[in-house]
Amino acid sequence: MDEQKLKSVPLFASLGRDALRQVAQVSDEIDVGEGKELLHEGRFAYEFMVIEDGRAEVMRSGEHVAELGPGDFLGEIAALEDGRRNASVLARSKMSLVVMTARDLRRLADSIPELGQTLRETASRRHPLAKSD
Repeated sequence: MDEQKLKSVPLFASLGRDALRQVAQVSDEIDVGEGKELLHEGRFAYEFMVIEDGRAEVMRSGEHVAELGPGDFLGEIAALEDGRRNASVLARSKMSLVVMTARDLRRLADSIPELGQTLRETASRRHPLAKSD
């Protein structure tokens, strides 16, 4: 994936050149159609995604939880924990996504502290067992 294109993604925007190169080496860009299931609740995590363009809906136990759009990312909770998905995510429009494997995400989170901290803080806020304010 192109490093300069990654620089336009909020999650990666503040990363330095070497870190961006690491992310680019393990990332792919894919397009999906409306209605595509991106993540399925209860299944093991094999990938992590960042939305470049389009909209998605997060569902947990069949209930609407959130809507996601450009700059948002998904799949970090189970990918970081090497566990199961706690929600399903459906594409609500055509989408462009940056995708990497869960294993690569864990490696990047460990080798790029700034990225790891952002991912872990977001995962903590989103976790279904997290206490609400």
